[in-house]
Amino acid sequence: MTTNATKANTQETNATKVGRRGLPGVPGLAPGGSALGPTARRLRALARAELTLLIRNRGAVVTALVVPLVLPLSVRPALDQLDLKKQGLSMGTVLLTTAIGFSFLFAVYTSLVSAYVARREELVLKRLRTGELSDTEILTGTALPATAVGLAQVVVLSVGCAALLHIGAPKAPQLLVPGVLAGLVVSAALAALTASVTRTTESAQVTALPLVLVSMVGSGVAIPAEVLPGRLASVCAFLPLSPAIRLVRAGWSGQLSAHEAFGALATALAWTIAAVFAVRRWFRWEPRR
Repeated sequence: MTTNATKANTQETNATKVGRRGLPGVPGLAPGGSALGPTARRLRALARAELTLLIRNRGAVVTALVVPLVLPLSVRPALDQLDLKKQGLSMGTVLLTTAIGFSFLFAVYTSLVSAYVARREELVLKRLRTGELSDTEILTGTALPATAVGLAQVVVLSVGCAALLHIGAPKAPQLLVPGVLAGLVVSAALAALTASVTRTTESAQVTALPLVLVSMVGSGVAIPAEVLPGRLASVCAFLPLSPAIRLVRAGWSGQLSAHEAFGALATALAWTIAAVFAVRRWFRWEPRR
């Protein structure tokens, strides 16, 4: 037990040191980028510190970078059994949307759940609140590296799949862009909310699992929502990531009416507002004992 306690103290000290190195206003450390405003400087410093911690965590790096690229290949046999052409879909469009959906779930959501819980349990978040950072800046700065990784994956996947799977350019980029942004924002907000009910970093993968499984099946990540039964599809359309996935797929296929697009955007906005409100109300800054 002494060894475990010593190891935990060492990890807390290392994480705190990294967090302080990236923060403006800490004695002995100069803030970077005088051309930026104070809020932007603080966010950049915190994001840089969080990125350093992310790179040092090999498990988080594998989950964020490798899993979203590999998992779409595992669902290809199941997709081959579906009549996608009947729904006006192509295999390339479905696989690309699947890969982007996995980026939302693993590069952003699950990695951020672990990050928020780890920083809370190591008292990093508590220390940050004693400085000049606001609560919103702390949560946003912590989320920036993961959301940046997710966005980079979306760009790489879009370019790669467009070239290799011959799906061409997106037919409705005005739907693709808000769909990607909605997926990133909702995933980050839900990660903070999930972290509020997660006791330890070891249990983070368990508490994140329900949303991952529900989104894979019901939100159209692994299985296109168009092939689900009518009533089930109508219910699943209101799941947290369903609007983002629907907009992303429609951005490539162009098969979404103005009324349906407005409904998806409204649902995504509603989930974003609800998640942000819940985080502001119930996010835990103190370790759960």
